[in-house]
Order: sequence, then C-alpha cells, then structure tokens
Amino acid sequence: MHVGVDEAGRGPVIGPLVVAAVAVEDQKELVELGVKDSKALRPQRRERLAEVIRERYPHSLVVVEAEEIDDLRRVMTMNQLEVKLFSRALQLLLEGLVGEHYVYIDAADTMEGRFGDEVAEDLMRKLWQAPPVKSIVAEHRADSRYPVVSAASVVAKVERDRRIRELAEEIGEFGSGYPSDKRTIEFLKRYLKEHGKLPPGVRRSWRTVRRLLSSEKQSSLEGW
Repeated sequence: MHVGVDEAGRGPVIGPLVVAAVAVEDQKELVELGVKDSKALRPQRRERLAEVIRERYPHSLVVVEAEEIDDLRRVMTMNQLEVKLFSRALQLLLEGLVGEHYVYIDAADTMEGRFGDEVAEDLMRKLWQAPPVKSIVAEHRADSRYPVVSAASVVAKVERDRRIRELAEEIGEFGSGYPSDKRTIEFLKRYLKEHGKLPPGVRRSWRTVRRLLSSEKQSSLEGW
C-alpha cells in the first residue's frame, strides 16, 4: 500500500499539533475523489473529504496539546519532535496492515533525506524490528505532489480545526492561532491584561508568547 504522513499546526502559538497517516492501495482513487493539499480546499469541501477518507481508508491520528509541546521542547527541537510524531503515526497505522508499504512524508527538516532517515530509525526502534516499509520518500511540499500525503494533510487539518473550534468556545475567539494573525496577538494581550495569565492551549515556549509575557511583566512593574 501507499502511505502518506503530514501534519497540521506546527507553527501556531495556540492549539495542538496534529499528525495524520493514511494508507491506500491506489493513489488514483484519491485523485478521483478530488483530494488535494488541504490548503487548496475550501473548509466545507475539506471536511467532507476528511469524512470520506476516514470512512474508506486505514488511517491514524496523533494529537499533541500545547502543554505537552512545551514540555517536549525542553528536551528536543521541533524537528526532533515531529520525527517522533510522524513515526508514531506510522507505527499506529502499520500495526494494522499486512505486507510492505511505500511511505511518503512531508519533510519538516530543511534536509529532506535526513528527516526521512530519522523517521525510519525512530520507527524501527518503536517496532523493535525493521519496519514493513519498502521505501520512505521525504520531500518538501509532498502534500501537493502525492495524493496520499494530500489525504493525510486533509485529515490532520480537519481534526486540528475541530479542536480549535472547541478551544475557542472555551476561551473565546482568537483568530487562527498563528503569530502572524493580529487577532491572535490582540487576543493574547487582552487575555493577559484581564486575567493576569495565559489561557489554556497556548504554547508558552514560543518566542512570541515569551515576548508578550515579558512586555506584560514590564508594564506591571512600571505601574508600581
């Protein structure tokens, strides 16, 4: 089978990081369904495709909340974290399949080959044996080149969006959660000022958040 792995939510300051893996016998089936990179699809279309993919094809999901990301960032880089998450998603999926498989992943490292090699090594450690994989292809923008990676990107994106909606219901509307989103930054500033602390679901290890905390602390000191 052909297996694709991709993530959603690497860069935001708010919300989880989600990694999905999807397996399919023939990638042409996904093309016929209209599967594309999740960023090229409208939300409603993306959600419908995610539903179809999860109903028809073997898949796995790994979700890491903001607090756990912060804990793990103390001992590893984001690239190292994604290696472990990609291999975990593969482990969960491959344990339910038979035969050997071709794996395609959207490389998170600037060096594509290194990322693929590290995922393969970590997967071998998890399985305690050579993984049932004929090859692992790691490329940048694999989600726009391989339909099975596009499928994984759709599943990951829709799952993250669902969790973001739930979080917004809990703490209030905060935009996309990305540092480049003015709504997100204004929300964090306002929440800090009103509550004196960060809301749940915020990645405290992000530089953007550390700057906001430092600025708020300085403002408080000046108030004295």
